[in-house]
Amino acid sequence: MGKGGMSHGNNGEEENMAAWLVGINSLKIQPFKLPPLGPHDVRVRMKAVGICGSDVHYLKTLRCAHFVVKEPMVIGHECAGVIEEVGNEVKNLVSGDRVALEPGISCWRCSHCKEGRYNLCPDMKFFATPPVHGSLANQIVHPADLCFKLPENVSLEEGAMCEPLSVGVHACRRADIGPETNVLIMGAGPIGLVTMLAARAFGAPRIVIVDVDDHRLLVAKELGADEIVKVSTNNQDVAGEVEVIHKAMRAGVDVTFDCAGFNKTMSTALSATRAGGRVCLVGMGHNEMTVPLTPAAAREVDVVGIFRYKNTWPLCIEFLRSGKIDVKPLITHRFGFSQEEVEEAFEVSARGGNAIK
Repeated sequence: MGKGGMSHGNNGEEENMAAWLVGINSLKIQPFKLPPLGPHDVRVRMKAVGICGSDVHYLKTLRCAHFVVKEPMVIGHECAGVIEEVGNEVKNLVSGDRVALEPGISCWRCSHCKEGRYNLCPDMKFFATPPVHGSLANQIVHPADLCFKLPENVSLEEGAMCEPLSVGVHACRRADIGPETNVLIMGAGPIGLVTMLAARAFGAPRIVIVDVDDHRLLVAKELGADEIVKVSTNNQDVAGEVEVIHKAMRAGVDVTFDCAGFNKTMSTALSATRAGGRVCLVGMGHNEMTVPLTPAAAREVDVVGIFRYKNTWPLCIEFLRSGKIDVKPLITHRFGFSQEEVEEAFEVSARGGNAIK
């Protein structure tokens, strides 16, 4: 959890437990001590925690990008729960409120924070990003201003989905999606799907999504993609696949979201996007890529990236409350909080298949 913790219980009550990543492919349910409740903090009983691809990376390799797990760490960051206690300066929440938690605590002092781009804060303390503990626990302590009350018609599971959905919302903001923006999405995994849902909520009139997997494409179609295109992993197929994508779009591709982040997907994105369009790199499959950047530059295709999100929870919750976005079909598996079930949950997530969240 964001404020730290190590072992044992809380105020003499039941012992607080958490899922600790203790080694490669090794998770253990162990005691997790909560820090003192600060005046602006809340204590939250976790009710729903999703598994992200980054969680699986940490389990399999003890690292994700340049973040390395060097000591045991509590895993998990997609979460929602019920307030059990509030600090004496907390005015907007009370015990019993159901909340979705934004997992990153920025410093609010650096230039990025002062400019409103707190997602780029170099001192960010983010759930389950080493050395900061995550939220797959009975209870956690978190700043109240990062806990967002859920409307009555939004479930705790949907609240936990605000975290991955925030990635799609932030990407749509960065790419300036609107009612005149035709969108191509590379990759129909969980992030590709939430980006598709967000793009539609932002008004995108036509969305084409591509992937190498038939099942994922079928899910994308059921969730509202206008067209789906199956592609290969072979770089030699890019030119032909771009032609197929253009036929499926029936118009120019204004914005492409690369939600995979591989040489092939980025090459396709750059080639498929119209002159003057924009490519937004969302996925980070490769740390380095070799792509046809010069031809794209000659057509003034802008390339932007995203890192996490900022100020997205209120809009995500409103999309869920209003029904503009329905994330329930993305919640495919449920597991209890026991040693056996947590291990099984991560195994299912790592296998992929028909598991989304």
